[in-house]
Amino acid sequence: MLRDVVTKVSDGLLGFATEKGTGIFVDVGASPVVSDGPVIITGNMGVSKIRERLGLSPLADSVMDAVENGANRIYCLPMAASVAGTVGEIKASRADGGTLTVEGSPNNAYGVIIKITGKGNLNTALFVYSIDGGYSFSDDITVPVAGKYEIAGTGLTVTFTEAADSSDAAPSFLLDDSFSFATTAPQMSSADALAAIDKLKTFSELYEFVHIIGESSAEMWAAVSAAQVELEADYHKPLMFVLEAFVPNEGEKVEDYALRLEAARKQVKNRAIQVVAARALYTKLDGTTREQNCAGIVCGLYAKTNVQQSIGRTRDTAGMGIKKAKMAELRPRGIEEYVELLDAADFLTFREYDGLDDYFVTNARMMCPDGSDYRYAEDTRVLHKIIREVRKAALPLLKDDIDVTDTQGELERRARYLEAPLDEMVRNQEISDFEIVVPEGQDIIMTGKMRVIIRYISRGYIHEIEIDLGRANLSTTA
Repeated sequence: MLRDVVTKVSDGLLGFATEKGTGIFVDVGASPVVSDGPVIITGNMGVSKIRERLGLSPLADSVMDAVENGANRIYCLPMAASVAGTVGEIKASRADGGTLTVEGSPNNAYGVIIKITGKGNLNTALFVYSIDGGYSFSDDITVPVAGKYEIAGTGLTVTFTEAADSSDAAPSFLLDDSFSFATTAPQMSSADALAAIDKLKTFSELYEFVHIIGESSAEMWAAVSAAQVELEADYHKPLMFVLEAFVPNEGEKVEDYALRLEAARKQVKNRAIQVVAARALYTKLDGTTREQNCAGIVCGLYAKTNVQQSIGRTRDTAGMGIKKAKMAELRPRGIEEYVELLDAADFLTFREYDGLDDYFVTNARMMCPDGSDYRYAEDTRVLHKIIREVRKAALPLLKDDIDVTDTQGELERRARYLEAPLDEMVRNQEISDFEIVVPEGQDIIMTGKMRVIIRYISRGYIHEIEIDLGRANLSTTA
């Protein structure tokens, strides 16, 4: 090649931030969608797009909560749940006339209403349907000639049957006749959750935590805890797991439910496991209102929050409050009296403050062992970021050769490479300070191991304010 004027571009000199996975998470939940890999949901997607990608499923419901409350990128793992959903009793608006039956396995919890909008028999009557308890209805549909109609995306097929004595003069279906029934959502078993987690071993994208959608037992918490330890130790994936507590039994007293949660907590001791006990009557992104676990909301709050910041912050500018127009009340009713008990048992709960209008996370508690330094999610998130970033800084040092006539000096020079990510975390106010120490007397020839001690000072958090207030004489205040 003939010589000429050559320009080489030096990129990266301005130090623009690169993606570190902070606030990005994996959602694992029941869905009829079949996918070889994770389905990516972004914060600019609306209800219809999310449902198009994830179906009318518990996974889609939770993702909507997270997107509405701050998530910008979610990797979704749709799972075929082992525990099928159920269909409740069909209630008809009149005693005689045509009937309706339902078959299939529901993909989610639906409140189904079939309403006759034009009288007639098979192939002549008109109807509309709702799957959200009457919040929205379909357009008019003609009752099929065979009577069967599949409600798209739900896994359900309804069958209209004419009355034995029906005729054009006395049709089976009259205007405003209606049929209604409720379904429960399919549930993932511990085996389903572990199968999903197994996929994460080879999932190389950057993400910070994993949400397992759906109510779960203490046995599942323990199983996920063991899997988390394996992921961190053997696959270098320090991940926080967010799980949802089991629901109250039918007719169970609030006190008994709270005590049952407290007893179940004893089966898990892991700083990276969080169980959300908070339930609320919540108006979702699609406009429907239902009672649900608040874990999807919590994940959205994490997604828009820096690792060192609490999602329970009450400052207006923090954006952590959930408006009462969205979260109408905590459930089950009366649970407010037991929030202190559940908080002490390390569950994540929501609460109100006299003088503030919104609902807030009480504390982002973790299911940590007694005496742990990592009691809150902000502690664990900072720790996990340090693990990730220091490991990336240390990887280029592997297989380096050193001069053993100055082993200490050589190791200390290499340890300085580990300072860069920690310096950045100090600048970003994610930690307050740190210290790196290389222990003396290391026999690098015999062991091939470089040992480094890192100690960091976390940020401080105001969990309580005590004000000493009293009257004073004018003369004593001068």
